[in-house]
Amino acid sequence: MFSKILIANRGEIACRIIKTAKKMGIFTVAVYSEADREAMHVELADEAVPIGPAPSRESYLAANKIIEAAKKTGAQAIHPGYGFLSENEAFARHVEGEGLVFIGPKHHSIAAMGDKIASKKLALAAKVNTIPGYNDVIESPDQAVRIAKDIGYPVMIKASAGGGGKGLRVAFDDKEAFDGFASCRHEAKAAFGDDRVFIEKFVESPRHIEIQVLGDAHGDVVYLNERECSIQRRHQKVIEEAPSPFISETTRKAMGEQAVALAKAVRYQSAGTVEFVVGRDQSFYFLEMNTRLQVEHPVTECITGLDLVEWMIRVAAGEKLPFAQNDVRRDGWAIECRINAEDPVRNFLPSTGRLVRYLPPPTTMQAAAPVPPGPGVRVDTGVYEGGEIPMFYDSMVAKLIVHGRDRAEAIRLMREALNAFVIRGIASNIAFQSALLAHPRFVAGDFDTGFIAEHFAHGFRAKDVSHDDPLFLVALAAFVRRKARERSAGISGQLAGHGVTNRPDLTVVVLQSDGRHEHHAVRVGAFDAVTARAEVIVGERRFEIQSATQLGDIRVDGICNGQPFTAQVERGGAKHPLGIRVGHNGLQIEALVLLPRAAELLKLMPHKAPPDLSKFLLSPMPGLLVDVSVQPGQKVVAGERLAVIEAMKMENILTAARDGEVKEVLAKRGESLAVDQPIIAFA
Repeated sequence: MFSKILIANRGEIACRIIKTAKKMGIFTVAVYSEADREAMHVELADEAVPIGPAPSRESYLAANKIIEAAKKTGAQAIHPGYGFLSENEAFARHVEGEGLVFIGPKHHSIAAMGDKIASKKLALAAKVNTIPGYNDVIESPDQAVRIAKDIGYPVMIKASAGGGGKGLRVAFDDKEAFDGFASCRHEAKAAFGDDRVFIEKFVESPRHIEIQVLGDAHGDVVYLNERECSIQRRHQKVIEEAPSPFISETTRKAMGEQAVALAKAVRYQSAGTVEFVVGRDQSFYFLEMNTRLQVEHPVTECITGLDLVEWMIRVAAGEKLPFAQNDVRRDGWAIECRINAEDPVRNFLPSTGRLVRYLPPPTTMQAAAPVPPGPGVRVDTGVYEGGEIPMFYDSMVAKLIVHGRDRAEAIRLMREALNAFVIRGIASNIAFQSALLAHPRFVAGDFDTGFIAEHFAHGFRAKDVSHDDPLFLVALAAFVRRKARERSAGISGQLAGHGVTNRPDLTVVVLQSDGRHEHHAVRVGAFDAVTARAEVIVGERRFEIQSATQLGDIRVDGICNGQPFTAQVERGGAKHPLGIRVGHNGLQIEALVLLPRAAELLKLMPHKAPPDLSKFLLSPMPGLLVDVSVQPGQKVVAGERLAVIEAMKMENILTAARDGEVKEVLAKRGESLAVDQPIIAFA
């Protein structure tokens, strides 16, 4: 076994690998860029080596620097994690050539599966179901149209070296095939340095289901059940679960056996994933093989009880798998939500900055530890309160994983855990995750890869969040206000006759941005200071609320009408400095709790409309302004390219909303922009 390994990655996955290595008694070496000098993985590792500036091409993608760091520190092996160099065949070969061990598959396996055209041919030879298509390189848009018509629309146009949703288009007619080919080729060249494109049949109403495989150097390969990864936004996974609520035992076995056959065909050693697209009738077709650890590997760990990182290390050290296919467990149900630094109401644009507050939910499961019996919650992260979310890397803040006895319990646990997850200082997708989990079709397991595009076609809006009882948030706002007033009333030193008094009749005003506020008549009964309990009546609804959570804590735990709850409550807000913000199950309100007379007077206050910003192009996100395509005095038409902002490894092109004339360019190329910072002023 190795005595020291280097982790060629950052963030959550680097921390995850370090935990397993420490459990195994292996010393760890971290590498870090200038942007990650204070990062958690640097703190957790036994040693840390700087490898360059913040941009990943100068640090985490600099193979020579990483190998040099391994040799300098005496590391015997390198674990690449996922992303960056994890599926780079040249890097794996270079590591092996330097006398080090690559903790992953051999370079020949990466090469075989890294090319989508070659991998489909290998899959066919291994008798793995493949999607009908054209598997050779396509040279022109006209050829792409001819091939698409022969296969039959709809078709999927894909970059051979693609991944992460880049270099991929679906075409339903000749024009979309023509345009999609050009777009895919351009994206593939820019992202991967390889502009080869191929075309295959697009399976309608598809499920994205993947099989986890594990192979050793002695020819043994097993499959570790499946993961359901169909909840995706723009081909990026959002929620993953294991097992799948869709496939049958027969399909599971057939998919698993084909995944093993493919792995054996490429002499696969390590953890890997064979991805399939599955149709309504449970027909399934090979998509690709990911020759690395997957982001969603924790759900497989939960249901099998196996530490996949540990087995990657053991296999790399030459150990034989001590279990056979019949020994693989499938216990309970696991779900993972990716908690990302992105703003759902701004079309999921990246959100960078400082984590002013970061309080994950209480956990009962840990990475690299045995899965305890019964329900569990796990958080895999590489961030901490006060740390920075830099613009140079991906948007993941944490992975939230739950394990229940069945799917219904897992969904309930995940909704409760999301309620308890406090993130401030940056935007996050927690409310969006809550909305997905509450959707009737998700609860029923009736969804496919088009679920988000179908149900959130216009993006995500606050009104998209459904709540079983929105009045609970109103009652909780009144309860918290009464609790605060009770504490004030108990403070000594007040003049007689001038102390704080509490009246039972109140009005909770839910503030709306357009000035049309909702008024709710509320009656709050006597507050029991010993039990921290009070009865709140909203209209004709009665809520008996009890919570001993201290005032000032954002996360509020308590009991309402005999049922436990976790919500988030804080004073101050965007709509009013005295407002109380309450969040629960993805729904958030901002409210004023007033005496009835004050609420009546509030109705007389004029609404201050927001300023007209239509004459400006504003930055929709924090990021780097890499290009401004216009000059003062230039006339532009709707849809014309104006500027490009780069954040979290993605370029975002800003276009003109209408025809107009540029008056002034307010920001310069290379400038770091804040949210809503003006870039261009129009005449």
